[in-house]
Amino acid sequence: MRLSFRHYLAATTVGTFGLILLGVYTGKIGAGLTCAGRWPFCDGWLGLFPATWPSFVEWFHRLVAMVVGFMILGAGLIAWRGEYDTRITYALGVAVVMLPLQILFGANTVLNFGITASMLHQTAAQLIFASLVYATALSFWTASGRPTESTTEADTETAVTGD
Repeated sequence: MRLSFRHYLAATTVGTFGLILLGVYTGKIGAGLTCAGRWPFCDGWLGLFPATWPSFVEWFHRLVAMVVGFMILGAGLIAWRGEYDTRITYALGVAVVMLPLQILFGANTVLNFGITASMLHQTAAQLIFASLVYATALSFWTASGRPTESTTEADTETAVTGD
């Protein structure tokens, strides 16, 4: 069974929403602070294996972010290479461009824990999520994500009047 592009976009959008929720939890418990002095590593054996619950949450957040990030890149690549509605392609382009910034903001959140770093990280996440929601909604609205054939005025008038 082949997954359609619009369903892949929906899965990417849901995954991004889940990642945002996980990120909120990660920030709430201060999990990034377990890595602050040794970033990109954390506490634990060789800095790679979590020693505490907060370091596990931080590593799990990174793992989920990596998977979702690749899903976003994949969606952008599929839209760019395929003949999809240009609005979908541009929306996914915004998500792909914001992705490396989001990664840098995430590192900054760990290294410079504070309100500004957290707000930049969260704002970038919301921009990515909004562009994915827009692209997903468009893909379902057009039924396939591909550009629809434009109808002429005569076709529209005939459809309305029934003549």
